[in-house]
Amino acid sequence: METHRWGAVVCHRRFGKTVCAVNHLQKCAMRATRERPRFAYIAPTYKQAKAVTWDYVKHFAQPVLDHDVNESELRVDFAQNASQVRLFGADNPDSLRGMYFDGVVLDEYGLMPPKTFSEVVRPMLSDRGGWALFMGTPNGKNQFYNVVQQARDDPDWFFAEYKASQTGVLSAEELASARQVMTADEYQQEYECSFEASVKGAIYARELIQAREQGRMTRIPYDPAVLVDTDWDLGFGDLTAVWFSQTFPTGEVRLIDYAEAAEGLPYFVSLLRGKGYAYGDHWAPHDIALKEMSGNSRLQASRQLGLNFLISPKVERIEDGIHAVRMLLPRCWFEADRCRDGLEALHNYRWKVPNVQDPTGRPLPVHDWASHGSDAFRGLAYRHYVKRRRPQEDLRRLQIDHDPDDRITSGRHIGRRIGIAGRVGRRGGY
Repeated sequence: METHRWGAVVCHRRFGKTVCAVNHLQKCAMRATRERPRFAYIAPTYKQAKAVTWDYVKHFAQPVLDHDVNESELRVDFAQNASQVRLFGADNPDSLRGMYFDGVVLDEYGLMPPKTFSEVVRPMLSDRGGWALFMGTPNGKNQFYNVVQQARDDPDWFFAEYKASQTGVLSAEELASARQVMTADEYQQEYECSFEASVKGAIYARELIQAREQGRMTRIPYDPAVLVDTDWDLGFGDLTAVWFSQTFPTGEVRLIDYAEAAEGLPYFVSLLRGKGYAYGDHWAPHDIALKEMSGNSRLQASRQLGLNFLISPKVERIEDGIHAVRMLLPRCWFEADRCRDGLEALHNYRWKVPNVQDPTGRPLPVHDWASHGSDAFRGLAYRHYVKRRRPQEDLRRLQIDHDPDDRITSGRHIGRRIGIAGRVGRRGGY
């Protein structure tokens, strides 16, 4: 690892990768010769970093005589060269902005938002020539899988893989016991480092495999003769996700684009304009109408920006929305490149395991980075589901009048007045 700037390590469960990461970071910190060295350990969530890794950091720093522990910032300072090792969570990428790093370990990278490294971490390594080490256990073909494939083939990368059948870390008896209670896919993924096994508890695994096998994840051109609808999941302090779809009279739905970012509405207004599509309706979840501390809602704020939302039919039970997605996916075609991040979100959307239920006994999905794109797609699917069940009704006419002074209207109805909502009187518009 010390002879390469970039590295990827695939490990079986209980191999000891977190202990390895902590010791590697602290050794590099104490040996660093640049001014004020900074090193970071990043877990999928800040809570996980604190619960799983912080005790290791303090324990392995103990032999160093001149060090200081900062509990509030999960940070260890080494006085000999003013270096630091600090823990972060990928669930709050803004906490990393403005910093620089000499080295970073991304632990369980496959469970992080796909752009954690490329958009947030990578720029922080540039001026220091910092290194990055990606570690994890497989969890489907996601961003960690992509990094591993690059590391396998690129001589400039360090790569190592540690399977339970080869390391001897766990006894044969323990592995045999695990086999008895796990499915073949689960065992291959957790202990034999298989990326081919399904994501554990994946909700849409069967439908997405079918779409890939039938060639419905491919190059899908934008058809300027068909309006583009958008379906949103609006983030409060985290990611906002948007699906771009075209619906054809045959019932076929083409997902031609996807976007996500931890940005506000002005950013997305500019993004929609830059796409150059002829827009139909923009659909948002019910919480867009909630009043914020300012006294206004984001529904009102979006109108001031020229973005006129319709409110998606409310999903009373999450399993109804999931059923709607499963009903819609067989009719969907995906633009594989532009929808890559959205497809990763759908692929990694999974049930809480073991079988965690809400107070009514219903199963609960995991709420993480994958839920944003999945929630937006669920809104898209549910409005199609309601429309097919009640074809005589126009969903745009079923909107609740949340603002008595400004009735919610469709992009199709006001497109001649506000460009981003519709055609602007010509093809493409915004």
